[in-house]
Amino acid sequence: MRIVQIQFSPWDKIYNFSPNGHNLTIGDKVIVKTELGVEIGAVVGFIEVPEDQIRLVSDEESNCLKENSECGCGNSEECPHKIIKPVLRKANLIDLEKVVSDEEKKKALDYCKKMTEKCQLPMKLVDAHFSFDGSRLTFAFIAEGRVDFRELVKELAKHFNRSIRLQQIGIRDEARVMGDYGSCGRPLCCAKFLKELNSVTSEMAEAQQCAHRGSDRLSGSCGRLKCCLSYEIEGYKEQAKKLPPLGARVNVDGQRGIVVSHHILKQSVSVEFPPEKEGDRSTTVEVDLNRKKT
Repeated sequence: MRIVQIQFSPWDKIYNFSPNGHNLTIGDKVIVKTELGVEIGAVVGFIEVPEDQIRLVSDEESNCLKENSECGCGNSEECPHKIIKPVLRKANLIDLEKVVSDEEKKKALDYCKKMTEKCQLPMKLVDAHFSFDGSRLTFAFIAEGRVDFRELVKELAKHFNRSIRLQQIGIRDEARVMGDYGSCGRPLCCAKFLKELNSVTSEMAEAQQCAHRGSDRLSGSCGRLKCCLSYEIEGYKEQAKKLPPLGARVNVDGQRGIVVSHHILKQSVSVEFPPEKEGDRSTTVEVDLNRKKT
């Protein structure tokens, strides 16, 4: 079954909904009902999910059921179903006019920043999100650790006269919101097309034989390892499987040597041969595994 993926803000996670008969495309704005109220979000993708793993609920039922909660199928011990709520409708012009402007968001952020300074809280505000129904205001922030913002929430709720949420996000999420250009000269991938920010590890750089370039060249504007290190990692792993392991003893033109390094893209290895005479140095030769045998 086709499920639509919807995101309410660039730093928020992606939620799954039923298209509910609506003809939707990526980028469409839609109105949905969440656990916290009515929201407007953007369609960011689609996935196929087996029908036996989900339970579609109506708008009325969704008021009583939470996502991933017991769906009432009778198998309460190991319920296999995920609750999927419906898209209420595509956003129309009237709906879009109700969306809070960037100017209002900036004013809210400016006031919240003043209050964080007043409360001396070690946090950096990134963005503000007004819920579509006007009942909620969420501030996204980054911080080194946990922050006690109870007094700040009280002050903000009093000033804005609505429910206040403070959501801590990662530094990579901040880069996605703020936008920038990478060292490749193109807009950041996270801000253009990456829907989810998956883990990028130093092992990926080592597998692609570029770890020697140093953290400065391998890090993005967020200070973390570049997301593009994950794009070709599976291809590198597959190519590496075709090479003899490091330390393997191999025969090259009648000589026996040890594999000391790989050149994955070239599909070659460096083989070290012992010295022929005592006192001589060992020799290392690069061997192309694709060369034609004579």
